Amino acid sequence: MQENSIDRAMLRSTYFYDLPEELIAQTPIEPRDASRMLCYNRVTKEVKDCHFRDIINFLKKGDVLVINNTKVLPARLFGYKETGAKIEILLQKRINLTTWEVIARPFKRLDEGTKIVFNENISCVVLKKETYGSCVVKFDYALNKTFEEHLMEIGTVPLPPYIKEKLKNPDRYQTVYAKFEGSSAAPTAGLHFTKDLLEKIKNMGVEVCEVLLHVGLGTFRPVKEDNIQNHQMHSEHIEVTKEVADKINKAKSEGRRVIAVGTTSVRVLESAVDENGKLLPVKKETDIFIYPPYKFKMVDALITNFHLPESTLIMLVSAFIGDIDKTLKLYNHAVKEKYRFFSFGDSMFIE
Repeated sequence: MQENSIDRAMLRSTYFYDLPEELIAQTPIEPRDASRMLCYNRVTKEVKDCHFRDIINFLKKGDVLVINNTKVLPARLFGYKETGAKIEILLQKRINLTTWEVIARPFKRLDEGTKIVFNENISCVVLKKETYGSCVVKFDYALNKTFEEHLMEIGTVPLPPYIKEKLKNPDRYQTVYAKFEGSSAAPTAGLHFTKDLLEKIKNMGVEVCEVLLHVGLGTFRPVKEDNIQNHQMHSEHIEVTKEVADKINKAKSEGRRVIAVGTTSVRVLESAVDENGKLLPVKKETDIFIYPPYKFKMVDALITNFHLPESTLIMLVSAFIGDIDKTLKLYNHAVKEKYRFFSFGDSMFIE
């Protein structure tokens, strides 16, 4: 980290860049691995414009690729108050079997005790109103089906607010390795992988390890504080199994690279490491907020998408690159070369 950038690192405005609206990807590219990839080597400072399928040229035998196997819930629900007023609910975080933290719109129309009906078999009641349009609700549903089965009937996959186009195939907002439902948004760096590409990577001798982070809608919450240290980070559920922790610790002890697929995998790994640099098996909540200067303990390379200006995600990427000005230069290069941005956009490989 450059010494003269330490103070700047705390200012939200430092992480701003100009992005033409037409570069915000509205639809996924086909096939998945045909997306472009901007590659940056932190040691040689070399920049390359590639395609995602070229990732095999940057990986080597012994590398550990860490992926987030969360699956996006059909978390967008439309219901009615008993007065007939329409209410939209976005599931954000599960508290227990029937209780969820949600984002509700229009928020002002809701009071504690308000009942929202989705169909004759499922409804919810507002238990508590919180900030940023969020509240806690308790679901009541017919027991002939599980909550998840009801959700499949009434819910749709929520897309980020900057995507205006309707998604023709909901599976395109899931990674090919998605397993455990619980996310309100996709871990988008993983969307570039095809099953065939993953097989090629494994056949190269790259070890693929799965961790879990259920992505909350707080990932899209803007940083509003001028001093980013005052930003209240959202918390998300993470899990690392003992088997995965052992594999990654072995790789680190042997000097092999740990490559995180996405900022969610970074947050899992950096949240589960102890003071001795050992990855621990965990099942907990994390609200880790990574911004410059930060010393990474687990992650040696990163695959990530291009993130919103002034977001916690571009702050994490800046911390990993180790130079805020270089981060912005890379982003400006991507703008100039007309890369596609955000969830359905192109990717970066930083080593």
